[in-house]
Amino acid sequence: MSIQTKKLVIGLFGFGVVGEGLYRVLQQTPGLNAEVKRVCIKHADKPRNAPPELFTTDPETLFDDPEINLIIELIDDADAAFHLVTRALKKGIAVVSANKKLLAEHLDLLIELQQKYQAPLLYEAAACASIPVIRNLEEYYDNDLLQRICGIVNGSTNYILSKIFDEDIDFETALRQAQAEGFAESDPSTDVEGLDARNKLCILLTHAFGLRARPQDIPCLGIQQLKQADADYAREKGFAIKLVAQAQKQSDGQVATLVLPQFVAPENLLYNVKQEYNGVVIETNFADKQFFYGKGAGSFPTASAVLSDLSALRYRYRYEYKKLRHSVPTTLSEDYYLKVYVSFEQLYQVPREAFQEIYQWSSAADFCQVSGLLHISQLLEHDWWKNDSVSLILLPDGIIDARTVQTKKYQRKPELVF
Repeated sequence: MSIQTKKLVIGLFGFGVVGEGLYRVLQQTPGLNAEVKRVCIKHADKPRNAPPELFTTDPETLFDDPEINLIIELIDDADAAFHLVTRALKKGIAVVSANKKLLAEHLDLLIELQQKYQAPLLYEAAACASIPVIRNLEEYYDNDLLQRICGIVNGSTNYILSKIFDEDIDFETALRQAQAEGFAESDPSTDVEGLDARNKLCILLTHAFGLRARPQDIPCLGIQQLKQADADYAREKGFAIKLVAQAQKQSDGQVATLVLPQFVAPENLLYNVKQEYNGVVIETNFADKQFFYGKGAGSFPTASAVLSDLSALRYRYRYEYKKLRHSVPTTLSEDYYLKVYVSFEQLYQVPREAFQEIYQWSSAADFCQVSGLLHISQLLEHDWWKNDSVSLILLPDGIIDARTVQTKKYQRKPELVF
C-alpha cells in the first residue's frame, strides 16, 4: 500500500514552537488522515500541552515502530538532525524537515540518499515558512529561465528592523521584543548575523538555478553592525533598511549571491514587507517579476508549510531537482561589482583603494561615510567590512555586472550620492 492511500503515521522529533504548532494543526485537519504517534524530546520533565504518553526521550522508539511511515524533524540542533534524517532515509522512511542549516550544509548527500533508498525528503518549511517558494521554484519555474531571486527570508531580523523604523526604538529593545514574541531565539546570533538567511539562500539556489553552494562561500553580513546614523540616513533618503538575500545571474551565466543589509526604495516590492513577514521577488526571462509574501516566523505559519509537505506526500510527491540534474552547470560568480554605502568611526578602517569609484566621501572627528562602487573581491578576500564599528549597506539595485563596468556602460545615479 502506498503512502498515498494509507494513513500517515508520524514520528516527530522536537516539540518546540513549530512542533507543537504542527500537532495543533493536525488536530484541526482530520481530512489529511495523519496522526502523530510518538514525539521524541530532549527534556522529559518540561511541561507540554499534549498527553504524556505521546512523548519519549528514546529515538529508537520511533525508528523501531513498524507503523511509523514518516519522520518529521523539527529540532534546532543541525548535527543531531543530520543523524536522524540520514538514518530515516537509509531505512526508506519519508522525511519532512525544517532545518535550514542541515540542508544548506548537507543537501548533496541528502539528495544521494533520497535516490539510493527511494525515500523522499521534503523541506518547504526550511525557507520562508508559510511561503511556498521552494515548490514553486521546483515546479512552476521549471522551464522559465530565472534571472534573479531576492527576498527578505528571515522574519526575526525583519521584525527588529521594522520596530527600529516604525517605532523609532533602538536595536537592543527591538531584539528583546522579538524574543518575547517568539520570533528570535535566546541566542539570536544566527538570525542577526545573517547566517540563517544565508542557509536559506543556499537551499533556494538549488531549486532556482541548479546551483549547489557552500554557505561559507556566500558573502554575508547581518544587521548587528547597523548604527542609528544609518537609520537616520535611510529615513532622510526615503529608504527602508532590509536584510536581503539575493542571487542574480550575470551575463557570463554565473550567479552573483550575497546576504547584506540593503537600502530599499518605496517602489521596491520588498519595501512594505514588515514585522515577521517574508517576501520573495522572482525575476524571469518570460514572466518578468512575481512576488511571494507571507509570514516567515511563528508556530502556525511554519507548521502550515510542514502540513503542505504532508499533503504532497499523499500523492507521492518528491523533488526532482530538475535544474540540478538537467541544466548547464552553474557556478558562483566572483566577478561582479556592488554599489554600497559604508559608515565607520575612523578613517583608517575603510581603505579608499577598496573602491573602483567613490561617489561621495565625508568625514568628521568621530563619524565617516562613503558611497561608491567596489568589486566583490573586496568582500571575499578582505575583512575590513566585518569590523563592529563599520556598517556596510547595499544601495538600491546594487549588483552590477562586471561586463557593464568594463565596457563603461555603467552610469551612477546622482540621487544615490550624499
